[in-house]
Amino acid sequence: MRLTTKGRFAVTAMIDLALSGADGPVTLADISARQTISLSYLEQLFGKLRRYRLVESVRGPGGGYRLARPARQISVADIVCAVDEAIDATRCGGKENCKNTKLCMTHELWATLNAKVYEFLNSVTLGELVEKQLRKAGKGVDHAFAVFKKERRGARAAHA
Repeated sequence: MRLTTKGRFAVTAMIDLALSGADGPVTLADISARQTISLSYLEQLFGKLRRYRLVESVRGPGGGYRLARPARQISVADIVCAVDEAIDATRCGGKENCKNTKLCMTHELWATLNAKVYEFLNSVTLGELVEKQLRKAGKGVDHAFAVFKKERRGARAAHA
């Protein structure tokens, strides 16, 4: 399985963005400093996340990035897929030509594993990961409520 630093860093950065974004847009420089992820690497990742419509960029003074939709509506699979991270344990990349144009004996095993991993990552939301971090930090209800209020304002503005 190839879940590399690209997918891990993207998920970490999105958790940071969700945690820090209750008061407005968050700069990639701030995420970079908090998470010790290269700024240029974050710029590449956030370009992909923006194209996948998981984040929005805000220009100007006080600009940065914010979630494009509520954290509860973004799955870990969305994030990993947005940054082109392959969730594939097969040797053939799903092309079914593992062994000289034929299926290898274990192809179905690895294809099933791919499906299970995707199913799991799709079942975990960014909102759940944020809540876990808040519980760990002891911020719980107050901070979660601030994030919830911000998400509701964003949803109302999008529908207006």
